[in-house]
Amino acid sequence: MNQKSGIEKVKTYLHQFGLENRVLEFPVSSATVALAAQALNCINGRIAKTLGFKVNDKPFLIVVAGDCKIDNAKYKQMFGSKAKMLTADEVLQATGFAVGGVCPFAVPEGVEIYLDVSLKRFATVFPACGSSNSAIELTPENLEKYTANSGWIDVCRLILPEQSNSLL
Repeated sequence: MNQKSGIEKVKTYLHQFGLENRVLEFPVSSATVALAAQALNCINGRIAKTLGFKVNDKPFLIVVAGDCKIDNAKYKQMFGSKAKMLTADEVLQATGFAVGGVCPFAVPEGVEIYLDVSLKRFATVFPACGSSNSAIELTPENLEKYTANSGWIDVCRLILPEQSNSLL
């Protein structure tokens, strides 16, 4: 296989900012918020989960705090339609990353990235880096600086403890 792995693509992308050596790789899975928080010994909220959606068949990503879920009313107000998540196959096709390693770095042109204000509650957050066992620690401001994003939006709400297994 000639194509670079997800983490190699991300390291190549982060090289332009001198950040490739800050990518953390774990001997355990960090494919879910809970697993990533465990691997990093931090609270779920500091995990910057990247979720894939589509409106009018156009895929895009929203990076949100790990302790949040999409608020359907806020989403509909922002995007003009009901939240429709991408399937695992659609995520891979649109981003080049498999679910569990989807991140806001090295994303193909044409796939917009939005950052949710839920991330701004934390001094630093941990987005994945293209694999199911990687992350990088960045301030929300640096996350904005190092991603080709379309800006900050407000489409989330905190997950109540009894809802913690839900993605949306």
